[in-house]
Amino acid sequence: MPSPFELQVGWRYVRAGRGGRRNRFISFISGVSIFGIALGVAALIIVLSVMNGFQREVRDRMLNVIAHVELLDYSGQALPDWKATAAKARQNPEVIGAAPFIASQGLIARGEDMRGAIIRGISPAEEASVTGLGAALKDGVFAKLQPGAWNIVLGAELARQLGVGVGDKITVVAPGGQVTPAGVVPRLRAFNVAGTFSAGHYEYDSGLTLIHVDDAAKLFRTEGPTGVQLKLRDVHDARRVAAELKQAMGPDILVRDWTRANANWFDAVQIEKRLMSIILTLIVAVAAFNLVSTLVMTVTDKQSDIAILRTLGASPRSIMGIFIVQGAVAGVIGTLSGVGLGLLVACNIDVIVPTIERLLNVSFLPGSIYVISQMPSDPQSADIVPIALVSLVLSFLATLYPSWRASRVQPAEALRYE
Repeated sequence: MPSPFELQVGWRYVRAGRGGRRNRFISFISGVSIFGIALGVAALIIVLSVMNGFQREVRDRMLNVIAHVELLDYSGQALPDWKATAAKARQNPEVIGAAPFIASQGLIARGEDMRGAIIRGISPAEEASVTGLGAALKDGVFAKLQPGAWNIVLGAELARQLGVGVGDKITVVAPGGQVTPAGVVPRLRAFNVAGTFSAGHYEYDSGLTLIHVDDAAKLFRTEGPTGVQLKLRDVHDARRVAAELKQAMGPDILVRDWTRANANWFDAVQIEKRLMSIILTLIVAVAAFNLVSTLVMTVTDKQSDIAILRTLGASPRSIMGIFIVQGAVAGVIGTLSGVGLGLLVACNIDVIVPTIERLLNVSFLPGSIYVISQMPSDPQSADIVPIALVSLVLSFLATLYPSWRASRVQPAEALRYE
């Protein structure tokens, strides 16, 4: 650890802005290095916070439609007793809701227009306990999903593509066919459009339809629900709870949590964040290693001071410590300033971005194109702490070579022309 002597001299060199044009130039270069570190750290915090915000928004909209965990029969057939399966799953303290469902792919036809979609049979009463969409529409659109009424609820984008509204009739083409003397005939069923829903997620708004679970059982010729949806107390524990349920439910039940059901999206977001972190860390590294030029110039300018300190008894290790302190202090100031600036912007981005949009008369996220019309932000300590540590480590590494150069200065050579 540096002694008080090394700390005092190193801190004095950090503040060495007076005493001539050369000192002022070195001070300016040092200030630029500190500003570069601060700007790089702030940019990294802001970008990752915005990416976290987008991830949270998409995840919340996704989980507004789908359940946290699904229990399915490995054979793909109906569960022997879905109520018993749900009751067994509820024994886990993290499970707070359960509902039956049937899901299959099919075709939705209106005249000559035809679209592929996921047809999900639900129980409106139980659906409210597992999804936000079910809770929001329980007493509205979902109340019209009565068994035997053959009503259907379409995603808003799918309804727009087909050009249908409430009260119109559509035809659902189920997978497989019916064998007749004339050959295999597709199984068709006419449904009444009871309403539409908007989940705020294009994949579901354009490719999901909801019918009553009893109607789905008749349409797909199953003896009952093919799965049970579960809602958890904490969505972030989905993988852990799914592993516990897999052990408890036995080998005949397939347990699938939302992160695995949407593995492509989940993995893509993580890879994107990782790559963005690497790219922006290079910016911090460039700024941190600007300290090398600052310290090299300082060492060159302070050779006579180094020689005098050596003749007064300072060891090469002390000389090296002085310049490490100078570079480390600049790195700490830059890192802390960057963390403060990054958090200030990230926590107030909902105010800053609209202000910039008004000043420039532009819209960064037009509501007609993007689902999210406001820039989201979610600063997380799991991102901020590593950013600060990496910045400090890079700043420290940048001081080693110039400090070593300073410790190798020979007093006689340095004072020869003084």
